[in-house]
Amino acid sequence: MPLGLIALAIGAFGIGLTEFVIMGLLPDVATDFAVSEAAAGWLISGYALSVVVGALGLTAATVRLPRKPVLVGLLVLFILGNSLTAMASTYEVAMIGRVVAALCHGAFFGIGSVVASDLVPANKKAGAIAIMFTGLTAANVLGVPFGTLLGQHAGWRSTFWAISGIGVLALIGILVLVPVIKHAAEGISLRKELGAFTSLQVWLSLGVTILGYGGMFGAFTYIAYTLTEVTGFNESTVPWLLMLFGVGLFVGNWLGGRMADKSIDRTLLFFIAALLVVLIAFGALASSPVATIVALFLMGGFGFGTVPGLQSRIMQFAGSAPTLASGANIGAFNVGNALGAWAGGLGIAAGLGYTSPIWIGAAITVAALLLVLVAMSLAKKSATAPELAPAS
Repeated sequence: MPLGLIALAIGAFGIGLTEFVIMGLLPDVATDFAVSEAAAGWLISGYALSVVVGALGLTAATVRLPRKPVLVGLLVLFILGNSLTAMASTYEVAMIGRVVAALCHGAFFGIGSVVASDLVPANKKAGAIAIMFTGLTAANVLGVPFGTLLGQHAGWRSTFWAISGIGVLALIGILVLVPVIKHAAEGISLRKELGAFTSLQVWLSLGVTILGYGGMFGAFTYIAYTLTEVTGFNESTVPWLLMLFGVGLFVGNWLGGRMADKSIDRTLLFFIAALLVVLIAFGALASSPVATIVALFLMGGFGFGTVPGLQSRIMQFAGSAPTLASGANIGAFNVGNALGAWAGGLGIAAGLGYTSPIWIGAAITVAALLLVLVAMSLAKKSATAPELAPAS
């Protein structure tokens, strides 16, 4: 395994940690800045919106630059943003820090996916992307619980200083371990990168990402309410149950990467169909503690098992100009997050109960499954796409 993949995974770990750890620290942040819970929540929403902007804007702005220096610059931005949040004297400054850190998120994963795939042979590209995303899953399994614990005992700012330190470690790792790929910046232009979006399969891939991820997050966003109000778990057990979900993410990411190297489309079809079955079973059996525990693990596994394949698919159909399409797909993941959270919230607001987000997530997953089938059918009929052989 190329050591550069480890450096990319460390960067992914830090970025995943800064995105998710604040959820457990919001009460402390709100108290410190004397703002409402809703206002503190904008530190999460503002981050997510900035991810989409950075995924497209920064990727487009740097598309002609060598990828290794761009990754270095993105990590510098990440370190600055988290350091600014850590020493913020006002809520507004903390928000600026969150926005600055978020801008690197989409571009790092988008460009990093291309770099990771360039480090390995063609038949191991999805697995290489999965290794990088292992950092993101590890952030959910280990980083968030321990980051929250650190923030609760040493102050929430200490967590963001620690995240800045992880960013420095990733920066050093990329400088030392990621080689300069000479051909990476040759023949690349923004016009060529935008040309990838003339492919119908690129747009179908983006749609599958939004719907596939939206289905999982429709169920997951309000999972704490489901666990306590429907299943009957004590509130103190929720973090440990969420860690189980994180273990599922880790396993699904690893398995999805291995399977996607053999067949991207069949892998996506399997994982999305399996996620649908799990969500239906979870919705029906949410009052059972045993069923809920199993469903949490499987929901994380099948939901995140699609990620290496989704990222590989769009890069594959983008052909020789994958960087901007890769970044757009990272933005699509965040659009899916927002879609799932919004749709699940509608169910609760309508008085349909705390299992309604699970059923709504299942409905979104049905749409994702249908779109995968359409994409597969059209890909098989196309005689002009050279990437079809490994994709189906």
